[in-house]
Amino acid sequence: MTELPDVASLRLLLLIDEYGSLGAAARELAISQPAASARLRTLESRYGLSLVTRSTRGSLLTEDGKAVSAWARNVMNELNRLEIGLGALSAQRRGDLKIAASLTIAEFFLPRWLADLHRSQPGMHIGMLVVNSTEVVSMVRDGQVKLGFIESAVKIPDLNSCRVGSDHLAVVVAPDHPWAAAKAPISRDELAATPFVIREPGSGTRETFELALGSTAKVVLEAGSTNVIIAAALNGVGPAVVSEVAVRSALESGSLVSVPVTLDLRRALRAIWRRKDRLRPPIDDLVAIAAREQD
Repeated sequence: MTELPDVASLRLLLLIDEYGSLGAAARELAISQPAASARLRTLESRYGLSLVTRSTRGSLLTEDGKAVSAWARNVMNELNRLEIGLGALSAQRRGDLKIAASLTIAEFFLPRWLADLHRSQPGMHIGMLVVNSTEVVSMVRDGQVKLGFIESAVKIPDLNSCRVGSDHLAVVVAPDHPWAAAKAPISRDELAATPFVIREPGSGTRETFELALGSTAKVVLEAGSTNVIIAAALNGVGPAVVSEVAVRSALESGSLVSVPVTLDLRRALRAIWRRKDRLRPPIDDLVAIAAREQD
């Protein structure tokens, strides 16, 4: 089978026809004139044709050259259509980003990460599901989403993960609660004996707190909303366990008080995905943006 002409040679021939000059065609392709001449000679010798005549007035296509140029133009038009189609398909695939995130990450971290991603890829459509950490893990395992974000003190054994930051839980109370004036950290035993306003089982907050506590927490109010938990603490329903970032303004204003405790309430923020999946754009771009914040 005869070897097909390369695209660069066809483009060179079309540019010679357009500009009437081998030198101008070479400049358009950002190559030297000797390199353009060599490319043209290779094309001519491969098919035993004379395609261009050169004179002091410039470069002109021969009759054979005009015929090849007409065919080449059709090829280039089809290649342009292919390029446009591939670009559109790629944009569609890149733009279909569906992720799942736990409540704290969705409210206080992801908006900043997604804003950075949108600046670099403004045409992207992003679908985000906000559920608790256990549900995020389940959705990633089942392939409902390619990427999930959770707060977890431990890695998920059957999933790939990347640490993208850290968070710290705070035990907060209203200013008139007895713990608000505590000088010494509240002990593990007293924390275990006290009913809390806290997230539902399966949330990263609940998991981190109970892991640090070493037992199941007593509950006075259980809610799937951070705002509800904060409101309950503000109104004296009981001590609450929330992310520090969620109550920063309330702590600064003095409407809530952070209580010192003997527990280690730090936790990692993780991106998770299935082991068999390779991270591709734009998913790997988002993970890189999130991970960059902890550098």
